[in-house]
Amino acid sequence: MAFFNWMFARSQRGTFILRIEDTDRTRSTEEYERTILEDFRWLGVDWEEGPDVGGPVGPYRQTERSHMYRQYAQELLQRGAAYHCYCTPEELETERKAAQAQHRPYRYSGRCRSLSDEQRDRFLAEGRKPTIRLRIHDYGEKIIVRDLIRGPVEFDPEHLDDYIIVRSDGSPLYNFANVIDDHLMAITHVIRGSEHLSNTPKQWVMYRALEWEPPAFAHLPLILGGDRKKLSKRFADTAVRDYRREGYLPEALRNFFALMVWHPDPEREVYALDELVTRFRLEELGKSSPIFDVAKLTWLNGLYMRELIQRDPQRVVDVCVESLKAASLLDGEITPATRAYVASVIRVLGDRLKVGRDILAYGRFFFTDDIVYEPEAAAQFLDGPATGSILTALRERVAKVPQLNRETAEEAVRGLSADLGIHSRQIIHPVRVALTGKTVGPGLFELMGLLGKDRVVSRLDRALAWIQRSGGSS
Repeated sequence: MAFFNWMFARSQRGTFILRIEDTDRTRSTEEYERTILEDFRWLGVDWEEGPDVGGPVGPYRQTERSHMYRQYAQELLQRGAAYHCYCTPEELETERKAAQAQHRPYRYSGRCRSLSDEQRDRFLAEGRKPTIRLRIHDYGEKIIVRDLIRGPVEFDPEHLDDYIIVRSDGSPLYNFANVIDDHLMAITHVIRGSEHLSNTPKQWVMYRALEWEPPAFAHLPLILGGDRKKLSKRFADTAVRDYRREGYLPEALRNFFALMVWHPDPEREVYALDELVTRFRLEELGKSSPIFDVAKLTWLNGLYMRELIQRDPQRVVDVCVESLKAASLLDGEITPATRAYVASVIRVLGDRLKVGRDILAYGRFFFTDDIVYEPEAAAQFLDGPATGSILTALRERVAKVPQLNRETAEEAVRGLSADLGIHSRQIIHPVRVALTGKTVGPGLFELMGLLGKDRVVSRLDRALAWIQRSGGSS
């Protein structure tokens, strides 16, 4: 949602404001705020005004704007547009249960709408701390919200009740604080999720009570998981930084976000960010709920990875280094030599890398000598006739090579193939398993050259020892 607000602001050459809505202290901490700012920066979503940079309509944390909420709550009380409610949670729960027993939607009864001074004094003497409720009038007409995506949306005022705008502890609720903030910050457009559509008539009533012009609203459809239900942890509802840790690129995520509810060109999938901003039209966004397709995101990320390998390989190195560090395959200082080695591995793995974590799936053996043989691979290629003799002969050749690289590795393998009178694949397959534990992977000669002579010899020795222990052929 923030990304679409940002794109709209950029397309209109407007101002994107970052406001921290932290009035719910159980869900708002300094750590959460710091995480939000870091994730936005990583995604490339920047802002002109916010809690870290300030601006002309601050403060930008709602907890620092309490005096403003108190001022406008008092104004609503003086206008008779709001009133104090002394109902206890137990009394309200009794009302809810009564409505439930009668199979009707619950609406606050309004029992505190017209209290006498004597009744108020009695409640205060009992120690009750009142909330503040907005007084909903009988407008005699439907509330029509002209949504920029959905078109006119009608709401029947009879379904509204006198909702609470200020808690008994003095803290504002969402529908009150946001109206005050949007007005004072001169917000022109609010783009949010469809789950907030039901809040819009409540805010419309608030704007009317304060005689303010509301901003334009646009409600984007709810994102669904692979099970076509609301996004959950089971289907892709993951923190941005988790995608970052897995090695997704911010440009791929932005591109993916844009295409979830917008298709500027049905024949295209990949767009540069500046092109997205230039072509962005709010009215073109779709109304139907998109499916968060992780497979498509991964495919899209792979396109960006391949392009970066050619244009800016160090970006790919950065992504892969983070995955290697997270897996404890790289420790300590990352030296230029380490980065150069990771870059070589990336070139060898090529199109297999779709996200940074793929370097673990397809290239872990480049970073650890603790090789685990896949059972089927070992059974097929290490237990074969004369495998031990073939590996021993190749080991001796490799040990005599002054420097092992792609060319000398190929000479050693093909030379042995010719001397033994066997096809080169009878050497290549068991050697690949001996070096990686797997039957598939990068080209064997590139693999051997990148591992280097000492590591190749050591892994061939280890495979020969395994064959000896397992009673394999010699």
